[in-house]
Amino acid sequence: MLQIYNTLSRSKQVFKPIVPGKVKMYVCGMTVYDFCHIGHARVMIVFDMVVRWLRASGYEVLYVRNITDIDDKIINRAIENGEPISVLTNRFIDAMHADSDELGLMHPDQEPRATDYIAQMQGMIGKLIENELAYQANDGDVNFAVRLLPRYGQLSGKTLDELNAGERVAVVDGKRDPLDFVLWKSAKSEEPADTRWKSPWGEGRPGWHIECSAMSCDLLGEHFDIHGGGADLQFPHHENEIAQSEGALYGKDRKDDDAPFVNYWMHNGHIRVNEEKMSKSLGNFFLIRDVLKSFDPEVLRFFMLKAHYRSPINYSDAQLEEARSGLARLYTALAQGPKAQAIQLYPNNPWAKRFADAMNDDFNTPEAIAVLFDLASEINRAQGEEKQLLANTLKALGATLNFLQRDPTAFLQAGSKDQDGLTPSQIEEQIAARAAAKQAKDFAKADLIRKTLLEQGIVLEDKPGGLTEWRRA
Repeated sequence: MLQIYNTLSRSKQVFKPIVPGKVKMYVCGMTVYDFCHIGHARVMIVFDMVVRWLRASGYEVLYVRNITDIDDKIINRAIENGEPISVLTNRFIDAMHADSDELGLMHPDQEPRATDYIAQMQGMIGKLIENELAYQANDGDVNFAVRLLPRYGQLSGKTLDELNAGERVAVVDGKRDPLDFVLWKSAKSEEPADTRWKSPWGEGRPGWHIECSAMSCDLLGEHFDIHGGGADLQFPHHENEIAQSEGALYGKDRKDDDAPFVNYWMHNGHIRVNEEKMSKSLGNFFLIRDVLKSFDPEVLRFFMLKAHYRSPINYSDAQLEEARSGLARLYTALAQGPKAQAIQLYPNNPWAKRFADAMNDDFNTPEAIAVLFDLASEINRAQGEEKQLLANTLKALGATLNFLQRDPTAFLQAGSKDQDGLTPSQIEEQIAARAAAKQAKDFAKADLIRKTLLEQGIVLEDKPGGLTEWRRA
């Protein structure tokens, strides 16, 4: 039975979909004005894993992840580059898709762009004004009146008094309260024509928070199962999504028996780089495409899922090398079943049960991966048909996490992408020289060749029939 840690309740809860057997899930996607970094990679990999496990568990999943293609950062970058908004955003949407494909991730079922949902956003803003939860300030902006919604703060656990005490923003331009946030931004004269839309409140563009509320409600309904995103979005973005969505639907006071906007809120942890927060100013900002120049995409996925999705993780080259070594151990075991296939596993399979128990405990991938390592150890000890069956089981379980589906020899001989060691042809030459030395009974030379190769990170394994296989350590 699947349990999910619900940020809203601050506890693990048994997952009960609104419609039995079906799951509707929305994840906050990227703001497309630059290339995706490893923080984006974690969001993509984590919720790809969630969808894969839900589907492996028999659920029919509708997975929506939005694209923010209108935003202050986008406008500023387009002006800086001297190009239209759509040219900028389309370029980085294509780059995002290329990164995702390189990582071996599924595409969402729906990938709405904010600029295609302006009418829905305006409709929701209109409802909020009608429900007396929004107002137009004298600068033309339409703002949400936070203090008029008693339930505000339910996701973050912050009270209005606490928020007010920490707020240092002056009330300007007719904003009634520093806690109020913008729903519709009035257009400025210096901004390009492609950054504004007509509305009942004058030309302008949507605020960031209203975008996700409008897109998720339009595609998934006013009440759906799972909403995900990075921990940094919990407040204020997701808090504001709840306020807008429930405020538009129920007005100022949602009753206890009214359905909430979302049943389960999931947030993945932050990424730190060498124990520091990742930021451009610190020079520790890594793009996905740059990381993949040095490391295999499967290694990056494995690194991300070795940690629990809610835990912060520390990124470094050393950590990725450790992940590569761990993945190599699994592929080494898999190689012992040369015809390994991802067979169908039944619930009474003890390995499948242990794996499922881990995944059903709030998607506990570290424990699930530990099951894979235990299984690999059993493969190393097994013989004959049992070895083959266990290898099949390993490949099948790995498939649910998008691991271990490649030819083991190809993975093991690849090593790091930027590895400066011996080429495959050079290694084969040394193996041939070692075989010749053994045939000439010059065992000292044969041992020296093996030792020298090992010092260069190449492990030799002698097989029956005089065959020698190799892999990178």
